[in-house]
Amino acid sequence: MFRARHLLGIEPLAPAEITTLLDLAETYVDLNRRTVKRSDALAGMTQINLFFENSTRTQSSFELAGKRLGADVMNMAVAQSSVKKGETLIDTALTLNAMHPDLLVVRHNQSGAVKLLAEKVNCAVLNAGDGRHEHPTQALLDALTIRRAKGRLHRLTVAICGDIAHSRVARSNLILLGKMENRLRLIGPATLMPAGVGDLGCEVYEDMREGLKGADVVMMLRLQKERMDGGFIPSEREYYHRWGLDAEKLALAAPDAIVMHPGPMNRGVEIDGTIADDINHSVIRDQVEMGVAVRMAAMDLLARNLRAERGAQFVAEV
Repeated sequence: MFRARHLLGIEPLAPAEITTLLDLAETYVDLNRRTVKRSDALAGMTQINLFFENSTRTQSSFELAGKRLGADVMNMAVAQSSVKKGETLIDTALTLNAMHPDLLVVRHNQSGAVKLLAEKVNCAVLNAGDGRHEHPTQALLDALTIRRAKGRLHRLTVAICGDIAHSRVARSNLILLGKMENRLRLIGPATLMPAGVGDLGCEVYEDMREGLKGADVVMMLRLQKERMDGGFIPSEREYYHRWGLDAEKLALAAPDAIVMHPGPMNRGVEIDGTIADDINHSVIRDQVEMGVAVRMAAMDLLARNLRAERGAQFVAEV
């Protein structure tokens, strides 16, 4: 069961839809490990990647996902496009519509921009991150990584640590993991906690050692200095001392705790390099692999719904 026309965020998804997508992604993990990594799920369809923000990891993951599904994939160079010359987002949507794409993958620095585009185009839209709002496929790939590592995606204690305030990854993960009945902890300095954090249904800790006690999953976040306009932290050295993940702090979590990071990592700032590379705890490389599979599953499901919708329209017109 997956009824969505677009994937703009985790919030509209029911737990059963999340499970459906993750189950399909499991089959794509297997496909991606074969010698021939091809499917015809998107054969004859066109995918346009429209990235207003740079993201090598997410864009390459979506591009690879589309090509493995058999789509014609086009990356629009927004930095050199008409947008830089003053074209509005709606005009961009109208231009894209004239190209008749089937799937549009959008990353934008303004919250809500992807939703606006989705309202103006006649195709399925996937949110690859918009402002501080959401990053749904990151939360879904994190969920798949957790489920594969822990054998389940419910009744786990998950600690999300670091720059919560500026992180759309944290927001999407909080929504998804909350829907799946997990115990959620937010850890970080008060300056990097979002307004109204007490209303999010999470435990909030400023002391990292206290917050990590017994955690099954430790999710570290990058310091998003590009979104900061003031003195949010005293210094990177002090930040690492208090909130950076090292062996001493990780020892307080559950013995079989897994360590996650959405990337790119600042080693020695939010995480010690040896922890990031520790095969007994770190699943950071697994997250990258799961990203391609989850994005394949998301585009496959949206394409099915799009074909069904277009088929119904054709029948109605006839």
